[in-house]
Amino acid sequence: MVSTAPHPVPPTATETLSLPGQAPMALRVWGRKPRGARLPLVLHFHGGTFTSGDMDSGACLAELLAEAGAIVASLDYPLAPAHRFPVAVEAGHAALGWLHKQRTRLAGKDAPLFVAGEEAGGNLAAAVALMARDRAAPPLAGQILVAPMLDPCNATASLREKLGSCTECKWADGWQQYLRGPMDAEHPYAVPGLAQRLAGLPPTLILTSSDDPLRDEALAYAERLRGAGIAVHGGLLQPATGWPESLSEQPADACPFADDVRAQLRAFLQATAPPPS
Repeated sequence: MVSTAPHPVPPTATETLSLPGQAPMALRVWGRKPRGARLPLVLHFHGGTFTSGDMDSGACLAELLAEAGAIVASLDYPLAPAHRFPVAVEAGHAALGWLHKQRTRLAGKDAPLFVAGEEAGGNLAAAVALMARDRAAPPLAGQILVAPMLDPCNATASLREKLGSCTECKWADGWQQYLRGPMDAEHPYAVPGLAQRLAGLPPTLILTSSDDPLRDEALAYAERLRGAGIAVHGGLLQPATGWPESLSEQPADACPFADDVRAQLRAFLQATAPPPS
């Protein structure tokens, strides 16, 4: 199949955020708004089981989002085990507030704000969306969760398909290094997949695949969101995507199902971004 990808969107700038109560964090911006335009502005969290990864390993999804028509800000958030829950979530919410204040400069007047992430980054995006709802700021137009890591339970069918008879895996290890103790597994900002109150969240795009070991927790969260009256978009891509690992290993133009993912991102951004006031 011949790719219909546009020309790759390179990163345009890297900024250092020095926010109250937070250690300095790097933020890499992808895309540049045309003069007089208004584009969706997306805060992106990379994967890496909470313990690894950086803006480079998150470049695949960041570039796909930029190619779909967004200005993307990828955050180099604090990693576990040096920084356990809730450090990364609080840092993400602080960065989201900064982006909201900078949206006119970066993406245009009243640019709609989104959160997005893959694997552990999908967890952080979902947690920051919950936090933004609970703190009534800043307003979100949507959340984008790709192969998200939402539940520390390692007994789902999709994980068993991946692990076979093994009971330990890098995702279980990542959870152990991220959570401070068993009680954190009951906190909705740590484990969004088990959050009891989902009403009031923004429209959500959830993407997973048949061969994604995190598939079942993603689909379960989608159903729970629908049950809470949240508009849920997305679907199940067919194998073989190699997700979530392949998202951190390949450039966007080599990402499995890149055209499909890009099209779904573009459709979601266009459908959920409010019209200019």
